[in-house]
Amino acid sequence: MGRSLRPFLERFEGQDALVLHETLSDLGVRGMRVRLLFRPEGEEGYDSFYFVASSQSQPADQLEDELEQLVTPDILGKLEDSCRGQQPLSVRYRNPEGGEEFLTSITPVNAPKGCWAIITSHATSELLRSSLGRPYWQMPEVRVAAAIYLLMAIVVMAIFLGLWGSLRKFALLANQIRSHGTPSLSFSSLNRVPELSDVAREFDRMVNTLQKSAKDIRDAAEENAHALKAPIAVISQATEPLRRAIPPENIKGKRALEVVEQSVARLDSLVGAARRMEETVAELLNPPRERINLSALMQTLLSPYVEGTEGQQQTVVESRISEGIEVLGGAELLETVAENLIDNAISFSPDNGKVRVHLYSENDKAVLTVEDEGPGVSPENLERIFERNYSHRPGANPSALPQASVKLPNFGIGLWVVRRNVEAIGGIVWARNRNEGGLCVRMELPLAT
Repeated sequence: MGRSLRPFLERFEGQDALVLHETLSDLGVRGMRVRLLFRPEGEEGYDSFYFVASSQSQPADQLEDELEQLVTPDILGKLEDSCRGQQPLSVRYRNPEGGEEFLTSITPVNAPKGCWAIITSHATSELLRSSLGRPYWQMPEVRVAAAIYLLMAIVVMAIFLGLWGSLRKFALLANQIRSHGTPSLSFSSLNRVPELSDVAREFDRMVNTLQKSAKDIRDAAEENAHALKAPIAVISQATEPLRRAIPPENIKGKRALEVVEQSVARLDSLVGAARRMEETVAELLNPPRERINLSALMQTLLSPYVEGTEGQQQTVVESRISEGIEVLGGAELLETVAENLIDNAISFSPDNGKVRVHLYSENDKAVLTVEDEGPGVSPENLERIFERNYSHRPGANPSALPQASVKLPNFGIGLWVVRRNVEAIGGIVWARNRNEGGLCVRMELPLAT
């Protein structure tokens, strides 16, 4: 439209204004209005435009009002910039009759006499409902899409929170079963989340299988130890008559008997070690969760060490046991842990050395430390001493143990059993070298609540 009018506008002299009206009437189509405004050359500002022609007849008393509506900073103020840049623009507009129109284009045409503005507008409801001339966030489609996205986000968040809450309840349920360990508790009986019913049943089957496996391992360890101990005891008893029967001058016979006795003692220790390892594996599968007064247990356990008789113990055991410390575990399991820690410390202590045992609570934890004055452990081996079958005893003192606790062979499973048992009931244990010399082994267990 601007290109078709440009030749006529460039040679317009002012005498053929009626021709402009007829030309615009021919260009206008149903539902569209075309207006022609003009600003003389040399004039500046958006208020210097004149209403020249229109594609539709309009009462004279409305021309001034419409020009006043059009000549605003929002419309022709933009047109002034458009005249400079030769770029069309489009805005919404309300005519003097109160109807809303959409100025579909305001196209500038620069001519020798001045700047012409060809304004086209539509009043159809279809265009008025469109997104043209509106911010994108006012578009109905965008608002509907935003509402859908918001609804989807709420639904996804609700699903996520529901799943999170269900899994959280399930985790608390698992912790309750693990903490109490009573046969009457099960996932199926305590679960309140219907979606997790099948999972709860499978968990119950797994727990029952683990409990049965632990019981089978304990029973097998007991039966194997009993089956092996019986012939070992027979062999040990059979060596007594042989010792009396061998004459003193038979050196080879006595040496052979000593080898047999040492082998029997080693075999007996191997059977005991194998039993302890199997019991430790069983504890990992199904650890006991009884409420144990660790303070009382340690007081009872330390009595033979502290009250050792002369000739049986040269290492001094000092203890500081805080009262009323309770943990969840098993008395036999905790006793095994404490005995192994103390015996290990005594075995590395020098003659007249000291072993210090300290039990106290700290940050909702029961803390047991066992310190010795032995040679310590090289830093690279501080973790290896808790490995199975690792044994390096350059400074061990076999005579430092009480007679009742002496075990001739050493298989490197004591601290391995300690760590496995402690971790089975939710604790941790580690070792460090003391600045004063010797080793400190620290065990932490959650306090019973």
